[in-house]
Parts: sequence; structure tokens; C-alpha cells
Amino acid sequence: MNNSDKHDQRIAKMTFASVYPMYLAKVEKKGRTKEELHQVIEWLTGYNNKKLQELIKDNVTFETFFQQASLNPNAYLITGVICGYRVEEIENPLTQQVRYLDKLVDELAKGKKLEKILRSS
Repeated sequence: MNNSDKHDQRIAKMTFASVYPMYLAKVEKKGRTKEELHQVIEWLTGYNNKKLQELIKDNVTFETFFQQASLNPNAYLITGVICGYRVEEIENPLTQQVRYLDKLVDELAKGKKLEKILRSS
């Protein structure tokens, strides 16, 4: 097993609930709101606020989180570098989806307009 496989497995086993508070803190520190964060997450995954709270309460892994999601058909439009990786070049589908979410949260925290974050073709 190479480092990439270990990295992918580590991401798959992380719980969404363990990362969500960091997403929230990051965007709120930059003056964005929880509602905007939820709007971005809903755009990518299809999860409304109620479902998101259930997933957090159930402590689901990212693997389960994205298996149950209805990924936005325009998610492929998310490009750029996050955590040192070009999201469009990540080969593992789950890792790519997690990095899509990281990228959207990063764009929200950097003050990008929601219309730009919520890509439409």
C-alpha cells in the first residue's frame, strides 16, 4: 500500500462531525455565517439542515457521508489547489469529493460570492 492509499483510507474513516466544527469556525472567523456554510454543503451534497444535523449526530464517516449524498452535477467545475492537491486531478473519488467540500469552505471563508461558489454551467 502506498502513502496515497493510506491517505485515502484515513480520509474515508474521518467523521464529518469531527471536521464540521472546524469548517464552521473557519467561515465564522472570516465573517461568514452558519447558514452560508449550510447552503454550500447543501449545494454540493443535497443535504438540507435537518439531514446534516442527523449525520453529525450519528457521527458518520466521510465515506458514509458521501455515499448517501446526491453530489451536485456541477461539482466537476470545482477546480484549484486545496491542501496541496489539485482537486480536479485527485483520482480517488471519495478523496476528491472531500476536497471539493474543503475547497468550497475555503472559498466561502475567503469572501468569494455565493453565486461564484455555487457553480452553474
